[in-house]
Amino acid sequence: MRAFRIAYDGRPYFGFQRQPDVPTVEDALLDALRDLGVLDGADPGPACSRPSTDDAGDDVPTGYAAAGRTDAGVSARSQTVAFEAPDWLTPAAFNAELPAAIRAWAAADAPADFHATHDATRRTYRYHLYGPTLDDDRVRAALDALTGEGDFHNLTTDDEGTVRTLDADCARDGDFIVLTLSADGFARHMVRRIVALVRAVGSGESGLDRIDRVLGPDSLDGPAGVPTAPATPLVLADVTYPDLSFEPDSRAVESARDVFEKRRIEAATAARVVGDLCDWTE
Repeated sequence: MRAFRIAYDGRPYFGFQRQPDVPTVEDALLDALRDLGVLDGADPGPACSRPSTDDAGDDVPTGYAAAGRTDAGVSARSQTVAFEAPDWLTPAAFNAELPAAIRAWAAADAPADFHATHDATRRTYRYHLYGPTLDDDRVRAALDALTGEGDFHNLTTDDEGTVRTLDADCARDGDFIVLTLSADGFARHMVRRIVALVRAVGSGESGLDRIDRVLGPDSLDGPAGVPTAPATPLVLADVTYPDLSFEPDSRAVESARDVFEKRRIEAATAARVVGDLCDWTE
């Protein structure tokens, strides 16, 4: 059993979990393993570890599981997948069949009963919130009010698993405020709704007392509810496994650095082009 750290630019993908007719990160990972021959004769494993799409098939490696399912457009630096892998499957070898937007960069040997979803003790997300006019003190006060154990039922569509213990921090970086959110786990859309709530407080649109109502027992729907912030500024930054020791693959790390630097330049160039259009309309 081996666990792999995976980084990806989520913008071209319809989320992590595979689904029919649209590109997903998991599709690309499993296609690469198939092309490498890793799936030949693989036991599909228990149903709980397989993707839930009805017609996705059973072609996953033995013991396969992932740390979590990121939504469409969400990127990751330390998504983690684990399965029974041959000794020769290094991160660099994995990358040989992966698209450029997805890079394996580290690996760790794991116990035979390891499960990438259930054995994760902590997940950390970063959100790059554009907010040149947001009040930093109000943003920090909102995060402080959300920190600790609470029932986040008004910040998710899930009916269960809504009580979580949240750690939160922020740092100003030019026009952006980088929010860092960590917990033992997050309910569906919880991170992005926390961001939307913090932004509302930071802009003065909402007072801090709104957080008390959101964390209260009453369900808030319609205009009183909290919307979901956009997906593309969100990054799955880290997933913690206390018993694993990940070893970076130098070739794979260099490949990832080169690939994402090129994509950074492409995005920066696109931003300048759109900025040119904005300047022309002024």
